[in-house]
Amino acid sequence: MDSPEHAAANEQAMSAERLAAHTISDEPASARTMQIGEIAEQTGMSFRTLRHYDEVGLLTPSARSQGGFRLYTDEDLAKLLVIRRMKPLGYSIEEMLAVRVLTETIREQGAKGDPQLKVQLREAIDDANERRARLRRHLDM
Repeated sequence: MDSPEHAAANEQAMSAERLAAHTISDEPASARTMQIGEIAEQTGMSFRTLRHYDEVGLLTPSARSQGGFRLYTDEDLAKLLVIRRMKPLGYSIEEMLAVRVLTETIREQGAKGDPQLKVQLREAIDDANERRARLRRHLDM
């Protein structure tokens, strides 16, 4: 049985693949919205972190209420969960944003999109797997 650290490292390996699978799917986005408190609770992220991600453009909430409150969708939640998995792998905000933009571009272009983007996505997944392997080796020390 794997230790909790190994289980966490295995979970991290799937982050880029999950982001790709989620953002490339053709499933309709949920109409349900959540305020920052609910998202913070579901992701384990602080309000400050969520606000920072909005400010730097890593993840801007899908909407704002009439009162200006951030409103997140289930799709936003899924993206935040992937971001949470990428952080321990040492991804910078810029790197996480690049992966997110890449997967969203592939989704928008559909099957007839630029094949080079899919190569870039494969490279991002390979990078995530290498980072996970490094983390695992580090945890085994």
